[in-house]
Amino acid sequence: MEDSLRLQSFDQLPSAAQFASQIESRNVPAVFVGCVKDWKAVSKWNPSNGGLGYLEERVGSFMVEAMLSQTAPVFYGDLRSHERVPLPFSTFIGFCKWHRQNVGNSCSINSNSQGHQLGESDTEQGCSTFVDAAPKQIYLAQIPIINAENEARVQLETLQEDIQLPAILEGKNLSSINLWMNIAQARSSAHYDPHHNLLCIVTGRKQVVLWPPSASPMLYPMPIYGEASNHSSVALENPDFSIHPRAQCSMEYSQKVTLQAGDALFIPEGWFHQVDSDELTMAVNYWWRSSIMSSLADHMDAYYLRRILRRLTDREMDQVLLKGSTPTWRQESKPHLLCDECNVDHSLDQAGQSKDLKRKEQEQHSLLLHELRPCALQALHELVALVHDRVNASDQNQPVSSDSTNGLMCSKTNEQDKTLTTEIFHLEEDPVAKILWILEPGIFKDIFLAMAHNFPRTLEALVLHLLSPVGAEVLTRKFDEIDQQNTEENQNKFYQIFYGVFDNQFAAMDAILNGKESFARQAFKNVLDKYVGGNFDVPKLSVGRDIS
Repeated sequence: MEDSLRLQSFDQLPSAAQFASQIESRNVPAVFVGCVKDWKAVSKWNPSNGGLGYLEERVGSFMVEAMLSQTAPVFYGDLRSHERVPLPFSTFIGFCKWHRQNVGNSCSINSNSQGHQLGESDTEQGCSTFVDAAPKQIYLAQIPIINAENEARVQLETLQEDIQLPAILEGKNLSSINLWMNIAQARSSAHYDPHHNLLCIVTGRKQVVLWPPSASPMLYPMPIYGEASNHSSVALENPDFSIHPRAQCSMEYSQKVTLQAGDALFIPEGWFHQVDSDELTMAVNYWWRSSIMSSLADHMDAYYLRRILRRLTDREMDQVLLKGSTPTWRQESKPHLLCDECNVDHSLDQAGQSKDLKRKEQEQHSLLLHELRPCALQALHELVALVHDRVNASDQNQPVSSDSTNGLMCSKTNEQDKTLTTEIFHLEEDPVAKILWILEPGIFKDIFLAMAHNFPRTLEALVLHLLSPVGAEVLTRKFDEIDQQNTEENQNKFYQIFYGVFDNQFAAMDAILNGKESFARQAFKNVLDKYVGGNFDVPKLSVGRDIS
């Protein structure tokens, strides 16, 4: 967890202006200890002080919409896992009284429990079981006390007298104020809200696990087109890490806080939270729209969407490259012999050359190779050897196999033109990309100039037939690095020599750009999987198509 995302704790409630400028604007959670302890509700609703009878008298048999779940004590947001049923409030209070008389207050959540692991059940803790299991499956969730967006849904307006608007919310355009009340121990599935949230504990205790929006890939959010798109798809009571492998790391990105009666927690919009509640816990929450969302103009949505997707895709590509393993050679290693003395097959570069041209290139060969630093000479030797090994395998109609087990590499030989196409998206699986990735810009430039002068056909084969998507991405990033360190004149000279090797320079550019776009396409698919949810088939770009 980054320090900038750490939960803040305050013993005194700041002013509305301080909250807006120093806390809300950072979009980071904050706990306000004891900030609502003076509410009338804290004393009057407490079951130990006759609070259940008080609530029954105030609300009576007014109909409320309760959540009835077959997966209790876990309550999922997916509509398929629960139903909303009308219930007289007095009936719900009756269930609460029965539970308190027959079970007592000894059953509570385990304060040391981890996210995605449910604590011991009531039975395991020696508590009595219900004759009728229904009360355990009922949860009053999001029962409106005030609803600015739909006044007809307000069901508990009479309870507004027992609560007081916290000072930090003065001037806020509230969407709703809601009651949350459970009978038995309960857990809500990990989810985020599209509004800022101030969760105030009236009675009982809640334990909240929080994840920043950036951790959503670890929580596998439900598909964005679904009814429960703001919920995690990871099963809380029994997570299957074979289906959701990233979830094993979810707790590394989380932070936990325990809230007692009188405490309040600010949960910014977009933050995932999983809430465990002790039995007979009551809470009131306030929802309001953030200034960020309020300031977004509708006609700019498509632009912001594209910008955000592009930024996430760029970040995904960076992460894939940073995960690459260390190459097998080091810059401080001893220099290799010249390629002439290493028995490297030169047939690829010597075929079709005239004697004069051959003599001229041999002179350049000797000069350039002797000028290379030992680490550059070693990298050049390994690149040439790799290309020749792959091409020889292709000539023999032997598909190049991969040790990859994740389906992200596919190598095949075209029997008609003896070309080798390789689809690799992970740096650690591509020996060519691994060598190029750690080269300093100056060394990279020297190696490719030497290859262009001495092994032109090898360079051509590398780019046209062996360059994988991750290899193309690495190659173009290295181009950017040498551009930053050279004048425009030197840049032009380098690219004239580099592309001058190819009979068809446009074919070389296409090969590099197609590989680069293929790498970005896979990264984009990863982004959709991690942040949007669902399986998407991203079409390849059509070269030359008019998309205006």
